[in-house]
Amino acid sequence: MFAPNLRHLNAIREVARHGSISAAARHVHLSQPAITQAIAGIEDRLDTRLFRRSSSGMIPTRAGQSFAARIERALAELQTGAAEATARAPTGHTRGFAAFDRLMSAAQLRALIALSRARNFSMAARAVGISQPSLHRAARDLERLAGLSLFRAQGSHVTLTPAARALARRARLALSEIEQGLSEIEALKGRDVTRIAIGSMPLARASVLPGAIATMLRAHPQVQLRTIEGPYATLLDGLRHGKIDLLLGALRDPAPTDDVHQEVLFQDDLVLVVGPEHPLAGRTNASLADTLAFPWIAPPRDTPSGRYLSTLLDIPSRPVTPVRVVSSSFVLVRALLTEGDFITIVSRQQAARDLDAGSLVRLPITLVGSDRPIGLTTRAGWRPTPTQTRFLEILRACCRDQARYTKTE
Repeated sequence: MFAPNLRHLNAIREVARHGSISAAARHVHLSQPAITQAIAGIEDRLDTRLFRRSSSGMIPTRAGQSFAARIERALAELQTGAAEATARAPTGHTRGFAAFDRLMSAAQLRALIALSRARNFSMAARAVGISQPSLHRAARDLERLAGLSLFRAQGSHVTLTPAARALARRARLALSEIEQGLSEIEALKGRDVTRIAIGSMPLARASVLPGAIATMLRAHPQVQLRTIEGPYATLLDGLRHGKIDLLLGALRDPAPTDDVHQEVLFQDDLVLVVGPEHPLAGRTNASLADTLAFPWIAPPRDTPSGRYLSTLLDIPSRPVTPVRVVSSSFVLVRALLTEGDFITIVSRQQAARDLDAGSLVRLPITLVGSDRPIGLTTRAGWRPTPTQTRFLEILRACCRDQARYTKTE
């Protein structure tokens, strides 16, 4: 894994900014030979030139400009993380170094990130590939540097303080920026190995993503796309911590936090569906009251469709709920609808192909106010790589194609 010295990254940024090693040396407090050696070492590791040496100074190459911009963003994340961590510290905490983000080492950040994931010194050490005493020392050195209590050991378990959680989130985002920078360099060398992590909600998995992924891989066969499924809260947390690049699915109103950006791609609505052999299938006069004679499959209550169904059926006021199964798996729901006289509520687009094929039947019951925006959720200020930008363009095009399934009556 590429894990450069943070001071060396800062040196690259300053050389790109000032066009001079001597000027950069004054800003990063390293000798000119040390900066020259650091740049040469990183260029060798990356197998690319970041600067052109000339009589007028150090001129960033295209790769150098791109990488310096990513370093700028990564170091800004660490600076923000240090400020957020200090703000979350209890009153009267021991003061650490001012602007301690400039003094942190890569080893300390790796320890912080590993502990935020494993919550155990032994497991975190194995994940990083160092001894447990070395990881423990890096973690405690970071505490002394920051003047903050970051870790609380309880037996074999490690709990992160609020300050540590804030710093760890920003450290992961900084790491994500560097990883994006490395992907951009590889793409410039003609070897696009970009990895895109997509948090996909049920509608996206069934309708938009398959076509978008297939189109992307035809154009960029070396790219890897990974879909991540789970509850919305889990996906949102992954997005905010840099584990996921984008979420695709139903948007929230209002936005869940102020550090994400939502982009509406199309409108969708909800429909009631049954299997083709259901007693209500084909009945043009079926009413909502008729559905209460049959078992319901409901989405989880904490989802938009789950909340809508709870209100639609007035479930809280009923002595016995009509819901017999709760599931967010459309694969399971589809199978149950063909196995018995179940009824469910589902996104029109999610069920579009089954409705077209006749394997599911929509009941002629209008669900007033069920329209909802479907779209992308990304981190506020996120700067996608050119390859990620291309995938976003493909997603938008696929969503325009899918819009033909939206409500027409």
